Amino acid sequence: MSSAVRVRDLSEAEILARIFPILPVASSAVVPTGDDSAVFDVVGDTTISTDMLIQDRHFRTEWSTGFDVGFRAAQQNIADAVAMGARPVSLVVGLGMPGETSVDWVEDFARGLADACEPWGIGVDGGDLVSAQEICVSITVMGDLEGRPPLLRSGALPGHKVVFAGNLGHGIAGYELLQAGYDRSDSHPGIAGLIDDFLRPKPPVGIVLEAARSGVLASLMDVSDGLIRDLGRIAQASRVWIDLDPLVLNSLLGPIALAAGRLSADRRQWALSGGEDHGFIGTMDADTPLPAGFTQIGTVRGPDQHGRISLADRSLDINGFGWDHFRLP
Repeated sequence: MSSAVRVRDLSEAEILARIFPILPVASSAVVPTGDDSAVFDVVGDTTISTDMLIQDRHFRTEWSTGFDVGFRAAQQNIADAVAMGARPVSLVVGLGMPGETSVDWVEDFARGLADACEPWGIGVDGGDLVSAQEICVSITVMGDLEGRPPLLRSGALPGHKVVFAGNLGHGIAGYELLQAGYDRSDSHPGIAGLIDDFLRPKPPVGIVLEAARSGVLASLMDVSDGLIRDLGRIAQASRVWIDLDPLVLNSLLGPIALAAGRLSADRRQWALSGGEDHGFIGTMDADTPLPAGFTQIGTVRGPDQHGRISLADRSLDINGFGWDHFRLP
């Protein structure tokens, strides 16, 4: 029988005493964790977003360590702030878990949060612990627009370049590899890397924030539910027709080719429908040079009342692609 200390063996205060020293504090926190609410000093308008991870719906403990879950939970929220053009400032974390959860897992979870946050000076400045039937994570991220207007989905205009930054299809490739019995110990670095990119997504925070600060982006969003579904949200919000370049898209699919070959999968379908990469899609003026790290993958062709995406002269059903949280898996 394992001698590991379980959550049920400690009080809430004792658990918090173990994880507080691991977590970073936001540089703008006037009153940090420990009071009823944290207090922040920020420069401009503030963005707020919340996201959740539920055991066996969004992650599996047989695949993911506590570090993986903490890192992933932080990154997907960080990406939501950056997608508005905001500098992520602070996370507030709610964690529900069964009493038999190992305290080592909880500490590892905190280390994952810290590892994702510390490079960008983001704090983990409060939250809540509760008992639950399964592990569930809820994170709220606060972002500082630093005096800039937010980057909205409704900012795309006819003639704009459609631009992308980040990985495309890595998340779904890593997920399908795990489903097929592969893991990060695979001897081929391409296979192991895709699995790691699913378990620990790596949004290109630095280059996207730099582009946002430069003012060249007209619209922007995080690609979390699949390229077509999320780009379709820009098309619908902006009421435009977006035409994607199939040759450019194909050029981005090299890293997932080996995995698609091993699993006899369609790598283009992975790229169009797969989510959880947390790359960024947006639009910008046609005459403006591309920011570093971005690729033009299409063009906004003209107005469209309902929002439309086309690829290789074929209109796509936006709702037929990507992730829907209430669709059966």
